[in-house]
Amino acid sequence: MKKKSCEKKRHVVAWVNKAEWDQVLEYLYSQDSGLQRFALQRISAWKGRYANSTPVAVDCTADLVRVQVLDRSGQLAGGDLVLLYGAALVRFVNLITERQQGRTARPLRRLAGNLNIPEWVVDLRHDFTHRKLPTLKWCRKGCKVVLEWLQQEYWSRQLGGGPNEDWESQSDAEDEEMDLKRQEDELIARQKEMEAYKNARELLISFEKEKYRALDRLPGDEGKSLWPAPFAEMSWILGEIKQLSVESSDLLVDVLLEDGFLVPTVEQLETLGCETSYSAGPRLPQTFLRFWLPLLKMLNSPSFIHLLLEKLFMELKLLSKEQNNHRAFYISAWISEIILCNSNKFEYHFETKAQRKARMKDRVFVNRIQLRWQQLLTACLDAPCISTPHLLQLILDDMEHPLPLETRQRLLQLCSIYTQTAHSDCDPSPEQKQQPIYTLEHLHEKQQRSRRLTHSSVAEAERGKSSQEYKWSDIQAEKAKLLRGSPWQVCVDKVLWKNYPLGKVPGQSDDPSCLMVDNYSTMTVFDQPVELETATPHTVAGVSAAVRTGDGLLWNHSEVSKLKSGLQLF
Repeated sequence: MKKKSCEKKRHVVAWVNKAEWDQVLEYLYSQDSGLQRFALQRISAWKGRYANSTPVAVDCTADLVRVQVLDRSGQLAGGDLVLLYGAALVRFVNLITERQQGRTARPLRRLAGNLNIPEWVVDLRHDFTHRKLPTLKWCRKGCKVVLEWLQQEYWSRQLGGGPNEDWESQSDAEDEEMDLKRQEDELIARQKEMEAYKNARELLISFEKEKYRALDRLPGDEGKSLWPAPFAEMSWILGEIKQLSVESSDLLVDVLLEDGFLVPTVEQLETLGCETSYSAGPRLPQTFLRFWLPLLKMLNSPSFIHLLLEKLFMELKLLSKEQNNHRAFYISAWISEIILCNSNKFEYHFETKAQRKARMKDRVFVNRIQLRWQQLLTACLDAPCISTPHLLQLILDDMEHPLPLETRQRLLQLCSIYTQTAHSDCDPSPEQKQQPIYTLEHLHEKQQRSRRLTHSSVAEAERGKSSQEYKWSDIQAEKAKLLRGSPWQVCVDKVLWKNYPLGKVPGQSDDPSCLMVDNYSTMTVFDQPVELETATPHTVAGVSAAVRTGDGLLWNHSEVSKLKSGLQLF
């Protein structure tokens, strides 16, 4: 056997000898088009001898070199060359990866990766077959890379003229064997998971049955308030559940969150004597909480509590898209109960031992756990429901590194607005209490009201402006009427008179000679007309009226003095 395995396998080849093989290889990878044409003619002769069994690598190399020769000839347009390059590259990828495929189809990228073919070459093949044609530059680059790969993986590995295509040697039997093994492993894992799921459900159902039996043994309402110590059967069940939590805690939590366990049915609540109506805040009925306390106290490790909170918030997020108030209420109640167990409020620091013992009696765990507060805060905000403001308040109050007070208040207000609930646990300032919660309808009403006010104010402004214009026109008309026949006129032009000094008009030059008139006549004071007033003349007190003579108005010295003393400046 050893001697037989060491013997070389003989192959029937199409070339005459190794010299012809070496010559064709050298001519194919030369840059001379004439030598490449000669090599292509020899490969055509090989194909005639091989019939349908030509090596794939030889066939693909001939196709790519033929396109390169046509490209260098300059006889074809760019679009024609792209199509020729595309056909050669598509044939290369398909033929090389064909023998790698088993009964189940596998992605070409993974098969090409196993053969050390660059991934972008496969993408180039997809562009040719499914998308927009690539550019000629990328076609030439792909052809060059593929020819280098063929030279390294096929042509350089030939020994003594026999084809040694190691990259084609993986058989379909090996692929089928690997696929079958993988399918068997998946089937075994699925069966184990189903068995563990059934085992978890059976253990939890057994736990419930034992609790109901213990409830029936106690008379009256004592059984609903004081649960007896666990019996031997219960101890065995709790031990099995503890072992299951160590092996697959995720599966155990998933089963616990199903209806009939931590989320009770209406029949279970009636059996335990609990109210089926929902309270204002998400709080568990005390009897229902004590029903599950023995199990949860046994599983109260930090890792289990973290996992339980994570699963509870994930379930609450799924319920935010559904209308299941009963399930959402109890999921929120369990979250609230776990966070309250971890609470470290200030008033707890001054309680007595008896008070602490009574408070810790109905707690899932006693010692404080370092929770992942940032994850809890994010998970709470990602699962908006009617209980979100309450849960958010608990998280913000119990964080190791609390957020600023203003940030907490704003976050709670935003949460209340989003969930459309009135949150009373937070203590906003008086200014915030006066501020209503605005909705989209309020914004629309406010916008319409502002538009109406804007239109009314614009109309009033226009009416006031028009009335002022009417008054101004009346005043101007009155002035023009008074100055009728006078050399003075009212200026109707819009002139900024503040820019002109007193005594100067627009367009007037600085030369005072412009005020001189061309024609004028002199008139003495005696020639001026005097209007005789019938009324009593206005005189200064203590001064007699001036005597009019032919020479004009005459005052004596004493009258002039009295006249001066009676003058007043206004």
